[in-house]
Amino acid sequence: MNFPFHDGSCGHSCCLRVENLSVRIGADAILKDVNLHVHCGEMVALIGPNGAGKSTFLKAVLGQQEYSGVIAFSTPGQRSKKPRIGYVPQSPAFDPSDPVSVADLFACCMSKRPAFLGLGKAMEETVLECLERVHGEDLIHKRVGTLSGGELQRVLLALALEPLPNILILDEPLSGVDVEGMAVLMDMLDEIRKTYDLSILMTTHDFSMLPRYADQVVLIDHALLIQGTPEAVLNSPEFHRVFHMKGGSL
Repeated sequence: MNFPFHDGSCGHSCCLRVENLSVRIGADAILKDVNLHVHCGEMVALIGPNGAGKSTFLKAVLGQQEYSGVIAFSTPGQRSKKPRIGYVPQSPAFDPSDPVSVADLFACCMSKRPAFLGLGKAMEETVLECLERVHGEDLIHKRVGTLSGGELQRVLLALALEPLPNILILDEPLSGVDVEGMAVLMDMLDEIRKTYDLSILMTTHDFSMLPRYADQVVLIDHALLIQGTPEAVLNSPEFHRVFHMKGGSL
């Protein structure tokens, strides 16, 4: 359920505001009274231990999970209209022997034409344009099951960016990506949000990248424990209590 903004606190910028978000599944309280505000163009990292409710929070924002509270959106000139949301789930597993190519995957997601008939010229140009946004044009004919973790994230990201969203949501995008690939992927996300002026909300267990890229870090463990700049959160007593480390390292 989505609610329009009831005040002018965000001016004319697009943003996401969450107020008193709570989620119960059966007798279990997964999230309780979470408040969060994401401005247009911001990169916000949602962190917390396993089972803290991070993925549940994303599902609530996506409309895939029932909740109580308010999830409100605002986009320039469309204050009561839900914005376009791009979503990249945790990396799905593909069989390396599966013949499905990146082009086939795009065809299944974007076209009514059966994938086994191949791409028409117009669709191939569209797929290449999508892959160009993530510098992945050379991946178009690769089999999905043979992609590295970083390459698969590029493909999923390219799909999430068509059509261009106002908010991009990523669930553990760094999972299964090597250290070098993490830096490449984060540089790409930073480039995308600046180029297209969109917001990014992501979950992650990798804290080393946050000071360089994130505008806000939000620590939750069923409730919001602390939010602020990466430096403030990673050096906070709350972070140390949850992860037994300071500054994102032991």
